[in-house]
Amino acid sequence: MNLISPEPTPYDPLEWERLPHAEKVRLACQAWCVQGYGTPLAIYLVYALKVALYVGAWAFFCSFTPGLGDPRSVASWWAEPVAFQKAILWSMLFEGLGLGCGSGPLTGRYAPPVGGFLYFLRPGTTKLPLVPGLPIVGGHRRTWLDVALYLAHAVFLVRVLVAPEITPALLLPTVILLPALGLCDKTLFLAARAEHYGMTALCFLFPGWLAGSQIVQAALWFWAGVSKLNHHFPAVVAIMTSNSPILRFGRIRRRMYRAYPDDVRPSTLAVAMAHAGTSLELGVPIILLASGGGTATVVGLVLMVALHGFITSNVPMGVPIEWNVMVVYGAFFLFGANAGVDLSAIDPLLAAALVVGVIAVPAVGNVAPRLVSFLLAMRYYAGNWAYSIWLFRGEAHRRLDERLVKSSAWPIDQLARFYDRGTAVGLVGKVVAFRAMHLQGRAIQLLLPKAVDRVEDYEYLDGELVAGVVLGWNFGEGHLHDEQLLAAVQAQCDFDEGELRCILIESQPIHRQAQRWRIHDARTGLIDEGEVRIDELRALQPWAVGEGDPPPGDPVVDRVSDSC
Repeated sequence: MNLISPEPTPYDPLEWERLPHAEKVRLACQAWCVQGYGTPLAIYLVYALKVALYVGAWAFFCSFTPGLGDPRSVASWWAEPVAFQKAILWSMLFEGLGLGCGSGPLTGRYAPPVGGFLYFLRPGTTKLPLVPGLPIVGGHRRTWLDVALYLAHAVFLVRVLVAPEITPALLLPTVILLPALGLCDKTLFLAARAEHYGMTALCFLFPGWLAGSQIVQAALWFWAGVSKLNHHFPAVVAIMTSNSPILRFGRIRRRMYRAYPDDVRPSTLAVAMAHAGTSLELGVPIILLASGGGTATVVGLVLMVALHGFITSNVPMGVPIEWNVMVVYGAFFLFGANAGVDLSAIDPLLAAALVVGVIAVPAVGNVAPRLVSFLLAMRYYAGNWAYSIWLFRGEAHRRLDERLVKSSAWPIDQLARFYDRGTAVGLVGKVVAFRAMHLQGRAIQLLLPKAVDRVEDYEYLDGELVAGVVLGWNFGEGHLHDEQLLAAVQAQCDFDEGELRCILIESQPIHRQAQRWRIHDARTGLIDEGEVRIDELRALQPWAVGEGDPPPGDPVVDRVSDSC
């Protein structure tokens, strides 16, 4: 074993590959409970170095302002307004380049470890326009105009970052170009984290920008807490803890589940931890907005550090590590160093924009999630996302290689550059487990028989990985691999009927105990649709219970339990 070798699965992946689908899911889920993704520790070191480079680059850009940027005196300048402004704008550029969320092997991106600018600067790549068919910008393939707008946005950001001070005149092109990018390609708008960095940059155009920025930051926590007022989040806590590089103890990980290995629904402990996390996300913004300094502010900041410290230490799939660093820094700057800001000082025009961006849009996203990205709705890591499963019959997925300009190779082919086939199969199998173990993922077992006659005849791939290959970016946003991406892929690949089927499952609205689903064939369109009740999903294990499943005590299952 070398430094980049993942933890071996407690079963032979090549034998696993030949099993019935339900058995494969069972084994992969039971392995996830005690192994997580099995990521080698060296990979976590790479992510830590990337965070250090992110922070170092921020200091470098701050150094263009006299008196700022020297790491040796950071205590004297970190709370300067221009330092915070440059942190926000650098984070927008960092994410827009594809270097932050959705990068590296923990998001199924192995070679290359990023898509982003490597893909967005290439004409002919696939994109998702906001209004398909709109003249000039509404096509499904990137044009030179798309490339030019993306490049201009990056250049204008760099121009602001190297300026001694940030003025509205310097910032205005960035604020204008970001929605223009979203019109051309929704992926770019979401990748730049417009709901956070875009809204905060908009605040910078107004005199009362500190108060406006406080509102944006508080909204991130508040809506994240609201999004967890359901039954999904306990599964997230269990799954995340099982993947933690810190809590690598089998006994602790097994306690996250009711009765490992036979019942892997969240335990009472996982439910309690989920409730504690939800309470923190709802309580922190209330405390920090209401306190205005003093002991209450200190308490709020301590609770905030505990919240983001736990998230970051678990290195969640999707790796929003730099975003968490920015949120913590933003909290200390906005609510610590500037605790006494008067919220009534917000400009009326900015106030109207904030009502739309951080109140109305998230509210709609919780009530009608199909209409709004989970990022714009600020429903972060709640386990209640839109997602999809793509089923390619036989070797039909090879048509993507022949017809598309892709961001990267098929996931197994990426892994083949580093590992033998067994290891590669084992890693991709863990992605199957990750999705199935979430509460909403249990719907897959109910919908697979509706989508195809025999799933073993199909190459099964999570839509997140498809988006990573085809769009150049993926970060848990199921609306990036729904009917629009399917139509764009079909227009270029021309699959025959039955060669590509997609199961699309929407988020649960906050006021209903059900989730909508659709099943599409790439050529013929909608096959079936309906909804599944949440209480039905709560009663299920991640795997189907059927004739082909090994019962509890089967030797192949015991190998998973005994090896951990």
